Amino acid sequence: MKDIIVLGGLNMDLIVDTPRLAGPGETAEGTRFYTTPGGKGGNQAVAAARLAQSPGSVKMIGRIGDDIFGEEMAQFMRNEGIDTLRLRRTENSASGVAVIFILPDGENHVNPVYGANALCDTQQLDDVCDRLTGAGVLLCQQEIPIFVTKASIDAAAKAGVVVILDPAPVREVPDGFYGSVSIMTPNQGEAASMANIDVVNAVSAKKAAVAIRNTGIETVIVTLGDQGAWVESEGISELLNPFKVPVVATVAAGDAFNGGLGVGIASGMHLLDAAQLGMASGALCVGRPGAQESMGSRSEADALLASQG
Repeated sequence: MKDIIVLGGLNMDLIVDTPRLAGPGETAEGTRFYTTPGGKGGNQAVAAARLAQSPGSVKMIGRIGDDIFGEEMAQFMRNEGIDTLRLRRTENSASGVAVIFILPDGENHVNPVYGANALCDTQQLDDVCDRLTGAGVLLCQQEIPIFVTKASIDAAAKAGVVVILDPAPVREVPDGFYGSVSIMTPNQGEAASMANIDVVNAVSAKKAAVAIRNTGIETVIVTLGDQGAWVESEGISELLNPFKVPVVATVAAGDAFNGGLGVGIASGMHLLDAAQLGMASGALCVGRPGAQESMGSRSEADALLASQG
């Protein structure tokens, strides 16, 4: 398997399980509080590392603060066999955090404060460029400054590296921002925003995927949660059926999908097989609490894929 570079955000997730969200001026008691390493970049890196089973092949690039949260997040990734030599500690800055409220049905509401993530700059671009030799995939999101992501995407594409972009969180981006993206993986809300189409099922997901792909992106995969995922690419236009699993929390499910997809592509899998690995990764993730700690192993993913037939 070729290396996977992950450029993106790292947040310490502060998670509250609660029966409901409080209204304005109201106090609504929660049932549980815990912390777990998260952030879209960190989540994708851990998901990929557990599936790749190749220590050092997943390389994390980003920024943490000089606080206890930053060290805890870095150590968690080192324990997972992730290369953190280009994970930069930023002095006099707090690490990113995200306050997450999880409702009884597993749905989540996230309020992040990006901290050191927002300070990513040309150093991270240089770090990406230094890692491109031997890389097969660059995984990106939109949690760090857009100009860093754009320049890194362009450099990776020029080097022949497949660029997978999760367009989350939704941001205003300049014209041509997606020009070097190989595979885009919006969820329903992101696809709806990008295509100006209400995405509620496979039919509307296909319409949105076609509209997004017509902007010049080679492949668009719209993730639909418990409805599966729509894949739109050259010669491919189909729905991948979901895995039927109990849902504990949907935190990081999209990141788990991207990590699995990235491993599949870096391993030389066909697009649909790589997407299926991503879906298995996402299904394992939603069955557990937490973010990075909820990611599944390769043996678990293979067993789930085998059960699907």
